[in-house]
Amino acid sequence: MSCGGETFFRSRWVQAPDGTTELDPDGLAPGFEAAGVACGLKGGGAIDLGIVRATTDAVSSALLLTRNAAAAAPVRLCREVCDPGSIRAAVVNSGNANAATGEQGYRDAAAMQTVTADALGIQAKEVAVAETGTIGVRLPLAEVLEGVSAVAGALAPGSAQSFSEAIMTTDRGPKRCTVSVGGVTLSAQAKGAGMIEPGYATMLCFVQTDAAILDPEPELRAAVSGSFERITVDGQMSTNDTVLLQATGEAHEQLPPGLLAAVLKQLALEIVADGEGASRVGRILVSGARDDLEAERVARAIANSPLVKTALYGRDPNWGRVAQAAGMALAGEEVAELGPDRIEAGELAGETAEPEIGLRLDRGGGEAHVFFSDLTEAYVQLNAEYTT
Repeated sequence: MSCGGETFFRSRWVQAPDGTTELDPDGLAPGFEAAGVACGLKGGGAIDLGIVRATTDAVSSALLLTRNAAAAAPVRLCREVCDPGSIRAAVVNSGNANAATGEQGYRDAAAMQTVTADALGIQAKEVAVAETGTIGVRLPLAEVLEGVSAVAGALAPGSAQSFSEAIMTTDRGPKRCTVSVGGVTLSAQAKGAGMIEPGYATMLCFVQTDAAILDPEPELRAAVSGSFERITVDGQMSTNDTVLLQATGEAHEQLPPGLLAAVLKQLALEIVADGEGASRVGRILVSGARDDLEAERVARAIANSPLVKTALYGRDPNWGRVAQAAGMALAGEEVAELGPDRIEAGELAGETAEPEIGLRLDRGGGEAHVFFSDLTEAYVQLNAEYTT
């Protein structure tokens, strides 16, 4: 995980803009503050409630949310109440997803939003609400609202650590960074380890910058499409996926090209590396498909195949499993034989930290890649015991 003293940009698949400097990840971009406290959702005194906010009135923002039809109460609230272009703050809890909790769950999320807005002196529509954890369990609302008051009083510029801990569930450690280049600073915090195959966002991710971004939504969508939408741990779309980008413009400089994309890709890879029980991260690259959509369909079938994922874990270059998964994705199509001349899986056998699989279909110019984790005994044990 990206903790103090470690290098954040360390994947061979990520290239940060030239001149990028990595700062203390406990800090936030200028003009932002955060904090996290324990309110009892996780038990054992673990931090489970956090707030991040911009300290200036002039905020440009973008908010991307899950497409899951069983979207949690906070997602529905954000869709219906928030002004996605001017979000000043986000309140987040872990340990309880507030999903499948009916209209009472929606009212609970609305209460979190209102109390946070009052504590910060802003409007409710300027507060995003995000929650993650166990599905189907109501929030202990009184404890959460008491915690909101406590965390609002603890906000500080150097509290990214406690905020990062507040959004974790089965994560093995916080995922965060603060970087600077071209006169601007960008900080980001993410969580995710299981229920990962996002469509539209990731589990949870919060990005702050003092750069000027005139139209943040397409900027965020482009960065997400190359990062969080290119990963899978277990092929499961979360009910609570949320990505928030906030920009103050106080640096009076534009966001350097490639910076947001690089940060989000590294965070996405950290999520895959932290996949529940995971020990390796791989990439599948499918080329020669009829179009990019076909290539992505095949790549996802391979990345989500339990047989391929266990081969990644066992360092077994079994290309037949890749052929089977690709053929399943193209069922009913006329496809030339997918033999070893079209499949490169040799890196699975070695000790390469980030092995690659290549598949050439020779059907057109479509291409797509997906990052994925291996499947280990620990994934089964963790999820079998998750609520028991």
